[in-house]
Amino acid sequence: QVQLVESGGGLVQPGGSLRLSCAASGNIFSITAWGWYRQAPGKERELVASISNGESTEYAESVRGRFTISRDNAKNTAYLQMNILKPEDTAVYLCNANYRKYRFASTDVKWGQGTQVTVSS
Repeated sequence: QVQLVESGGGLVQPGGSLRLSCAASGNIFSITAWGWYRQAPGKERELVASISNGESTEYAESVRGRFTISRDNAKNTAYLQMNILKPEDTAVYLCNANYRKYRFASTDVKWGQGTQVTVSS
């Protein structure tokens, strides 16, 4: 059984920073890609950032230049460094991982449970 556990959310003032972590555990051979998403009340879930196995990254236009996604393959963990936070960044942040259970398996997708980020003075 594969599990993803996010941490690092909380309350921060505008202009502040937070670092989210997403740790994967269980029957994992490799993680091919990570994604961070967010969902604010009354809004659709949106992709914030993603990182591939080859370290290629993509960002939503609204966070480019402020957020940085990274990964530690040895720890099966992904990170989202969020700087210059704005009230509109307030949302539940969820990570997902595309992974293989063994070398030639097809990829599966697992989601974490989410962590709340609130940007407010």
